[in-house]
Parts: sequence; C-alpha cells; structure tokens
Amino acid sequence: MNAIVKADPYLSGNFAPLHGEDDFADLPVTGELPRDLRGMLVRNGPNPQFEPRDANHHWFLGDGMLHAFRIADGRIAYSNRYVRTPKWEAEHRAGHALFGSWGNPMTTDPEFVGKESGVANTNIIWHAKKLLALEEAHQPFAVDPRTLSAVGYVPLAGNAGRFTAHPKLDPESGEMVFFGYGVGDMPLSAGMAYGVVDREGKTTRLDRFTAPFASMVHDFMVTRGHVMFPILPLTLSLPRAMNGLPPVAWEPEQGARVGVMARDAAIDSIRWFNAPVCYVFHVMNAWEEGDRLFADVMEYPNAPLFPNADGSRGTPARAVLVRWTLDLAAASDTVGRELLDDLAGEFPRIDDRRAGLSYRHGWLAGSSRNGTELTFDAIAHVDLTTRNRKLHILPKGDMTSEPVFVPRAHDAPEGDGWLLAVAYRGAEDRSDLVVFDAQNIESGPVATAALPRRVPFGFHGNWIDAMA
Repeated sequence: MNAIVKADPYLSGNFAPLHGEDDFADLPVTGELPRDLRGMLVRNGPNPQFEPRDANHHWFLGDGMLHAFRIADGRIAYSNRYVRTPKWEAEHRAGHALFGSWGNPMTTDPEFVGKESGVANTNIIWHAKKLLALEEAHQPFAVDPRTLSAVGYVPLAGNAGRFTAHPKLDPESGEMVFFGYGVGDMPLSAGMAYGVVDREGKTTRLDRFTAPFASMVHDFMVTRGHVMFPILPLTLSLPRAMNGLPPVAWEPEQGARVGVMARDAAIDSIRWFNAPVCYVFHVMNAWEEGDRLFADVMEYPNAPLFPNADGSRGTPARAVLVRWTLDLAAASDTVGRELLDDLAGEFPRIDDRRAGLSYRHGWLAGSSRNGTELTFDAIAHVDLTTRNRKLHILPKGDMTSEPVFVPRAHDAPEGDGWLLAVAYRGAEDRSDLVVFDAQNIESGPVATAALPRRVPFGFHGNWIDAMA
C-alpha cells in the first residue's frame, strides 16, 4: 500500500507512515562497523495504520512502529514491525481507524468509546529482561526482543494505569523509577503517580499525589537521592475540551513549578519550587552535589506543536540546553537558570552509565540551518566540563534522528564509545544508519549502513547489548 496522502504535515514527507513490515538481512555498509559493536539499536515512533478520523491529526498519536538494527561481526540486519496493541488489532480487524485523537469520544466509533486505545509509540527500553514499548497514557507494552511480536501489557503502574515514556534506569541499583500524569477517574486531571520497579521487574513503590495544576509532563529528573517533577504550563483541561477548545494547550499564566522529593521520603514531603515559564520535553541528565540539585534540560520559551488555550495557533519555538539549579538549603524557592549552549536542538542523550550522576558528555540532535521545530540537520557533542561543542552537519536536505550512545566496553571511561543515529536522505527519500566515534563526531561517520527505503521521523530508541 502507498503512504497516506493528505494535506497534513504529520502525514507527508518523511512524517508519512510506512505500511510495510520488512526484513533486510545484510545492509550494504560504507566504512567499517566496529567489531566490538554487538547488539541491537531499536527505535520507536508514530506510524498510523489507517487514515485518522480527526481532521487535525497530531504527530504524537500514530500507532507505534519499531525499527530494529541488529549489529554483529561487522554486519547489520534491519527489521520493522508495528507494535500490535489491542487498539492496533481492533483497527486491523475493522480495516479502518476507530479511535479519535486524544481519546475524543465525539470522533471515536461509538462501539469503542472508553475502550483500550494505547499506541505504545514513544520509547522502547530494556529492563528486567523485558523489551517495553512506552507512551505516557498507558501501561508498558512488552514485545519479543527477537521477533518484535506482541507479548502484551505489563501492569507496572498498577491501578494508576499510566506510565511515563521516560522512566529513569538507575545504573547503581538497577531500579526503574517512573511517574504518570493525568491519573485518576477523571480524564485530563492533575493527579500524578510515582513509582519504583526493582531490577527483577517488580513494582516496589506506587504513590499518588496532586500537582499544582494539570500538565502534560513528558519527562522528569532523577538523581541518586532525589526526584524532580516539572509541572509546566502545557495544561490539560476537560472543561476546555468539552467546550470545543484544545484539551492540551499552552497556558503560561499558570506559571511553572518543580516538585522535589527525596527518593526514600513520603510522597507528602514534596517541596515546590518556582521555575521559569517555559516548556521542557526532554532532560539530558540530573545529579546532586550536597544540598544542590542540578538538571540539564532542553528548554523552550513556550510549548511547540500545541495551540494556545483559546484555540489560536501556538508560536513556533526551539529548545536550547539550559541548566536548572535547585538549592534545598537556601531560603529561596526559585529555580536558578544558566544557558549551557545556544544551538537549537532536541533529543538529548548521555552515556547512560552516568544517569542521575555527575557527568561530562552529552549529545543531541541540532538545527544548524534554523529548520522547523521538528527536523534536525546536525548532531552535537557537548563537553559539559570545557563547555566546548563539536558538530557534524548533514548534507542539505538530510535530517537526523535522536543519537544514541553505546560504550566501547562495559568498563570504558565515560563517553568512550560509539554514537548511532538514523539519517534521512532527503534527495533519495530513504534512510541510513550512521555510526560515529562518539567524541569525534566532527570527522563524520566511521560506518554508514544503507537502507533501500526510508525510516519515518520518530521519537526515541535505545541500544540493547548482545550480553544483556
């Protein structure tokens, strides 16, 4: 089948979905794949199975599709599969879309109002020997790591029902720390959940609390001893939705708060700090030094991709890397702010062995030519100690995905390893997997594996080591 053809930016170009599921056993490689690179890079992203029911489809709402690159002995194989959630299965049987955007009952098939609508389209992580596809309105959805076939929902969030697309994996304890927003009997509520899953995959803590207001909380921060919840003014509102206005919208007059809690403390100990009025989709890393907590975030002046609360079009915005500081011993409850780098970008990543700990190296997808909010033509390496930035700029018309770091060895120094990304080749309408020396990205890829077709723009991916 051909891709959906519609005058919608999220359904055209390289945002347009694929409908084929392919297996390419041995991709042609230019350069040399490192022999010590053994495992699988698997990426997730939205890929609508059928034409959406709503006129104003949003990129965030498509069915999940996984793209797996398996690397061993200098060779690489590729496969892609839909995440076959109950929603996907129901629509596949029907032969058309059944659910409205954001669960809108007015545009959902009446027979399916209130039924399971998860798309598992945002992230994909490996924890406790399970490969989990994630999005932020439902439980994790497990898939088989060998075949990418459906295993089913894993109820780690219990009766809270919502599990973030960005849990944090503690490199010291092996725990997975998570949260959920919009938790409760009423949709679009200010209810939140906080939980911990141990290294064996058992939920050992699950608490609920109420945020200062209902917010889309895409990511959060975890350090060795603390957790931080950013409640920023991309607000949720059921009354607004019932009056025909956007259910999710930018509402800066609500202000911005960051809730802080010690990881071993009671949920009612959360202390609220006043933050800059801004929006953050993604956190690079967070750590603590004495009574001070630090968080490096990609900060937007306003929420991109969403309308204002009155339904008017939002202002385009780009993110830059900013450091927030929260001093637990100070009399002030104001979050300190420091610009770290002025390159517009997104999808920040680190050497995950330093997650929640002090660190030096970070990478992100950057915009060197002032492109759109959604596309990035460069990969940046930022040294947080020297504040130096290195940049690899793709040829004009090409775009990169989120870069993913892979250590050269389990005991290699921080940042010593490889950086993997999927590059879309605009002139050829297809994609490559590119592999860089992570600290020498300006020299270009050490290896490039060519796909015979494109990988649509997506969200997040992770590396699963062959020895995991």
